[in-house]
Amino acid sequence: MKVNYLYILAVIIVLAFSSCGKFYKLEKSTNWEEIYDAANAYYNEGEFNKAIILYDKVLPVIRGSEKSEMADFNYAYSHFRTKRYIEAAGYFNTFYQTYSRSPLAEEALFMNAYSLYLDSPDYNLDQKSSRDAVNAIQLFINRFPESDSYERAMSMIDDLQKRFEEKAYQESMLYLRLTEGLFPGDFYRACKINFQNFAKDFPDSKYNEELAYKLVEVSLAYGTRSVFDKKEERLKEVFNYADQFKRKYPDSKYIGAIDPLLNKAEKELTAHLKVKKEYEESLAKAKLEEDAAIPSAEVNQSENVLEISNN
Repeated sequence: MKVNYLYILAVIIVLAFSSCGKFYKLEKSTNWEEIYDAANAYYNEGEFNKAIILYDKVLPVIRGSEKSEMADFNYAYSHFRTKRYIEAAGYFNTFYQTYSRSPLAEEALFMNAYSLYLDSPDYNLDQKSSRDAVNAIQLFINRFPESDSYERAMSMIDDLQKRFEEKAYQESMLYLRLTEGLFPGDFYRACKINFQNFAKDFPDSKYNEELAYKLVEVSLAYGTRSVFDKKEERLKEVFNYADQFKRKYPDSKYIGAIDPLLNKAEKELTAHLKVKKEYEESLAKAKLEEDAAIPSAEVNQSENVLEISNN
């Protein structure tokens, strides 16, 4: 058994070195026909890295010939099979632009979009590549609305839209957490803007009810902490947002928490208006006293001038 094992191992080693030697010779070869055939053979055998190396050598030579179309297509797929999705997307797109009349053009355009889709990150990362994927998928759908891959493409867009939605929601929650810091004013304003923009961008989102309630909550906190000149305006917004929430979500689980917020807003506004009235009355009184003092000052000044002239 030991002899057989050693014999098999020796055969494997010999074959391995033989294979490596063959590939090394191909890398150094200038026999383009041989390189082209070997690249296709490696591709068909699933040796995609070797196929890429040989296609890199032979593609510039066969460019424009009848062999280049299939080689370019295999080259793009070789990158896809090795999970080099960004490169694959670029090569599939180039194939589509170059061979738009090819029977493989539809598949190439779909694979361009699919490669970008697979490269798109989780929702908590930058979504630029995801937006690129959506644009590519939309282009495919527009060009091939009758494609067998249409439904698959639509499901990819739905998945990416959910990532955008989740990212936007998490960003809104981040601003809300930042309101607990030392300088909450700017973050309250950012929360209000983000909550309202979220509802516009994702009108059917499951998060809209929660964020609509948070909008009332944040507006109250913002109004309560506002400077004197802005306080009345911002507290009145609380009532507007609360009214919108009640009309849109009459059966919401948050509905019972709205009235306590309104009561607090009412007390804050009443107290503010009282202070504002007292302040305005004190200003008016001071103005009257100032106006009354002006004639007396003018009379005294006239008497002083007359006395000086007499002397």
